Amino acid sequence: MEKRKERIDRGIKARSEDIFALSSWREMLYLLFPRAVPVVGLLLIAPVLSPYWREIFISTGVYALLAISWDLLISAGLVSLGQSLFYGIGSYVAGSLNHYYGLPPALTIPIATVAGGLICTVILLPVLRLRGIYFAMVTLVLPLMFSRLVEATRILGGTEGLTGLTPFPSPCVSLYLVETAVLVALFGFRRLMGSDWGLIIKGINDNDRSVMSAGLNIHWYKTQVVFLAASVGCFTGAFGTHLDMFAGMPGFALDYSIMPIAAAVVGGAGSFAGPLLGAFILVPLSEILRSLGALRIVFYGMFLVIFVVGLPEGIFHFLARKYHQFERWVEVE
Repeated sequence: MEKRKERIDRGIKARSEDIFALSSWREMLYLLFPRAVPVVGLLLIAPVLSPYWREIFISTGVYALLAISWDLLISAGLVSLGQSLFYGIGSYVAGSLNHYYGLPPALTIPIATVAGGLICTVILLPVLRLRGIYFAMVTLVLPLMFSRLVEATRILGGTEGLTGLTPFPSPCVSLYLVETAVLVALFGFRRLMGSDWGLIIKGINDNDRSVMSAGLNIHWYKTQVVFLAASVGCFTGAFGTHLDMFAGMPGFALDYSIMPIAAAVVGGAGSFAGPLLGAFILVPLSEILRSLGALRIVFYGMFLVIFVVGLPEGIFHFLARKYHQFERWVEVE
């Protein structure tokens, strides 16, 4: 007798991804558990880590924020290959305010977040009409162009950068600051994409012509998406500036562009939690493999290939499907 595997949603789920029918405390706990995991993991596990792994944890949070901002861009159909543009602009804005005007991190970070987001939005505004690979190529070239501009004109410290910047008061401040930023970006963007505004953004990604025919200005909505994503990216740059007490050309390095994309692909794009999960897998893995020397890149590449081929949907989507559905074998009529 021939059989096939059937997937069935659990009874708590009611016809929609975000609508659930709750009738008991058990079902409430079932719904809250996956949302409590990142909060508990970030707030309770990090303080008990060794100083070395605490630094790795902070670095992972920075890449997670860049991956989340990349995921927001991709939600509007904007494929970015230049997250380092956001990081570099935020780094230079915060570093300049601290180096030249003596402003403390409590002021430079929020100013760099908003002002850097505006600067990046103005820079990308002329190319928002581009789609697909054309927009991606522009975002890839821009950070390289700014890096060479700083080197050629020797502005903002030139190749030596801005050094001796004000550090955070204590390691705990930097740790909890990046943790709070990750949680705010994760739950804030997820909530935002679940609103009517998010529905329009998803519609632009699916079929922008249909959204235009409904009388909506898609370029205005894309501008808002770019500003939000750029602000998160500029926050990471401003944060990293005071963490390293340095702002310079390394802020435009390709690592800040490639790692967020890899994290989103491994974790699962389109969910915000997927890029977060991917970052917390890839960044510590990269440090673990550091002892292998040149073989590190080989094993790291094999790991990426295995996950992309074996789980093309991403780890988060796979775990979410297993959590909200169960499978059974049924007879084929």
